[in-house]
Amino acid sequence: MSYITAATSVIAARQASSLGKYNQAASNRNAEVLEQKKIAQENQLEFDIARFDQQFTQLTGQTKVALAMSGTEFSGSGMRILRRNAEEAEIQKDIMEYNSKVAQAQTMEQANFARISGNIARRRGDIQAIGYYGAAASAFGETEKGKSLLKTFV
Repeated sequence: MSYITAATSVIAARQASSLGKYNQAASNRNAEVLEQKKIAQENQLEFDIARFDQQFTQLTGQTKVALAMSGTEFSGSGMRILRRNAEEAEIQKDIMEYNSKVAQAQTMEQANFARISGNIARRRGDIQAIGYYGAAASAFGETEKGKSLLKTFV
């Protein structure tokens, strides 16, 4: 009967170890997906800024045309309007960059946490496996025959 208990314990130890490795691999995969998401966020920022710059250029052109049609010169209030628009555009781009950097940092933190969780899962599996191997060793006893049988299972 103790041989069956020992064999079952060895099988359970192998399964615990395998499960820990699987959970670690799944967590590492999640971390890789999150790292790819960070790259996508960087690319999205570049695209958004380029699109914003294009829209701002159009707005500036429309403003200049409106000023010219109204008879306003490009000095005084006309220049103040253009300068204020340019300042506002820079503020908007800074906000876009800040928000993107915050999102990227959060994504990388999630990736790091996924890796840490994977390492913990792996260690838990190893600890469970050690416990099962200990149970197998106890079931076989301290005899030479028991030790050699345990080696064949492990």
